Amino acid sequence: MRPVIQTCIYSTITVFITFCLIKFPDDALEASIRGLSLWWEVVFPSLLPFFITAELLLAFGVVKFIGVLFEPIMRPLFNVPGVGSFGWMMGMASGYPTGAKIAARLREESHLSQIEAERLVSFTNNSSPLFIFGAISVGFFHDARLGMLLAASHYIGNTVVGIVMRFHGQSAGASLTEKRKRVSFKRAFQEMHQTRMKDRRPFGEILGDAVLNSIKTLVMVGGFIILFSVLIKLLFLIGISEKISLLFQYALAILSLPKELALPFFSGLFEITIGGNMISQVQTDTLLQQAILVSFILGFNGFSVQAQVASILAKTDIRFYPYFLSRLLHGTVASLLTILLYKPLYLDRQVYDLEAIPVSGQFAGNLSYAIWEYLQQLGPMITWAGLGIGIILLWKKEMIAKGRW
Repeated sequence: MRPVIQTCIYSTITVFITFCLIKFPDDALEASIRGLSLWWEVVFPSLLPFFITAELLLAFGVVKFIGVLFEPIMRPLFNVPGVGSFGWMMGMASGYPTGAKIAARLREESHLSQIEAERLVSFTNNSSPLFIFGAISVGFFHDARLGMLLAASHYIGNTVVGIVMRFHGQSAGASLTEKRKRVSFKRAFQEMHQTRMKDRRPFGEILGDAVLNSIKTLVMVGGFIILFSVLIKLLFLIGISEKISLLFQYALAILSLPKELALPFFSGLFEITIGGNMISQVQTDTLLQQAILVSFILGFNGFSVQAQVASILAKTDIRFYPYFLSRLLHGTVASLLTILLYKPLYLDRQVYDLEAIPVSGQFAGNLSYAIWEYLQQLGPMITWAGLGIGIILLWKKEMIAKGRW
């Protein structure tokens, strides 16, 4: 596409969004506050510890230690170095966009080649168990059993994507493939120590940079969450969502899915939380019909998360399109797995008679939902504290640069 055409498209879209904001200021403000609340109460406090920990583990060489030990697993399965196991585990534990953040950092530290980083990003940007069990299963569907089905489909599907993507750029990355070595704790420790010694920063500076870099990334993530929350609302107000959802109705009809799920599914392609909530409110013949679409949008990540990933990857030479293709593949595989696993993991599971247990008791007994509610209560205080620390660190860094510290 020619630069002139790109300029016209970008400027037209920006002017159109500006016009919509002026026409629907109250609705835009409401959507913005909704997105801000999600970031303020849950996203920032839940991801900040993982981001800081990842930065520290990279600086102290622990990631290199893990990489040596997991090389025999990661290389045959996913064709990435052992250090990729760190991004895989952290991505599953904390959710998106942690996997992309770690892959970008590993690429910046030259632990991965460009092709290897693209492979790693394709299967490490998972939804967290907290979100699947706490927000989606119990929070939206009020059914803790659904969490096992969605989680199994999601994580098994992501592993399948990783195995498929091991062939991405294989000819280009063949020369970069390292010679396999035996697992050795001694060599792992030596690698860790050498990595630590290469970093000449004192501990205080390492810790400060870890906090500051994490906060900067999360502020960017918050901006995307708010932006897409507003965009979804504007598309609905001007009628575009309903028109596009008509196309999805035909596609869902071919798959024998209710047409009422078209608009919620379209919304979920932009933002998972909003889409998952809307899908849960549609009355369907079986829960399987809803679970299939929820599995797809969880695997697809939503354009909001994809925009966050694109922004993180833009600072490196990691290309975005392999990640996007892997998201389509993950959503498809996860949906198929949901169909296959629905009976053994949901219908046939031996559980307590939920009808005999009060709904509040079910919620209180679910750990993920309890943590989710706990975050919503204490999350704002953690966010305030994190932003305050970030401001202090920025001010200190500025004073040191000016020689006033």
